[in-house]
Amino acid sequence: MPELPEVETIRRDLVPRVVGRSFSAVQLLWPRAVRQPSPEEFRRRLSGQKIESIERRGKYLIFHLSSGQALILHLRMSGWLHLAPSGSPPELYCRNTFIMDDGSQIQFCDRRKLGTIWLVADPAEVVGKLGPDPLEQHFTPKLLKERLHKRSAPIKAVLCDQEVISGVGNMYADEALFQAKIHPLKKAGDLSFQEITKLHKSIRKVLQTALRQRGASIADYKDALGRPGTAQLAFAVAHQRGKNCPVCGTSIQRIPVRNRGTYFCPVCQKLS
Repeated sequence: MPELPEVETIRRDLVPRVVGRSFSAVQLLWPRAVRQPSPEEFRRRLSGQKIESIERRGKYLIFHLSSGQALILHLRMSGWLHLAPSGSPPELYCRNTFIMDDGSQIQFCDRRKLGTIWLVADPAEVVGKLGPDPLEQHFTPKLLKERLHKRSAPIKAVLCDQEVISGVGNMYADEALFQAKIHPLKKAGDLSFQEITKLHKSIRKVLQTALRQRGASIADYKDALGRPGTAQLAFAVAHQRGKNCPVCGTSIQRIPVRNRGTYFCPVCQKLS
């Protein structure tokens, strides 16, 4: 699933290439992706709109438009956006295509057909309940402590709850917990402030490193220019079951945590 580094990489690819351009047409090959308004109304209202800016909130991309409306995209499990020149054929798994005023295209590709699209007057209708972004300045150890306070769920599950922290998912939660030496099953509310401080630092470090590596290509993800990310090449535990821990040499294990496959080192991340 594209998480914060992957979505932010796509946003950064799009900004210099499409901000200032206008939508001339939309081809909805998979109209069920449009949640609001109806597909017919979506096409009509988006036509002629100019992209003023592109923002990311958690795993959502928000295109702020000249009409004051917002086009919001969520890539879900297997989506990515592909920038293509005028006249390009659809990319593999292309479900919907946004055609710009110069003929260039933003192709919404999605193997599993789970991605979602909204066109709304107020972005808060879609992203209003998201938790703080871990790369923003106001995300401090104190704030993280407040978000985890009295939560009895496993810390891995809480980190993946987008209403607690936005943008972190399976891969980077596993990597952050490994760096902080915290077992994924430990109750979030039982973490000491020292552990929370270490976790805060590791979350930011893991995400910033993945951003420099342009995200992780475990399965479907590509950046907007069609290139895979390389963050997965440096993963210590995520998707590394059976391989040796880079710190102690113990075999990496995989367990389910609230129905999420979770990777960790049983020696470096002991459950106290």
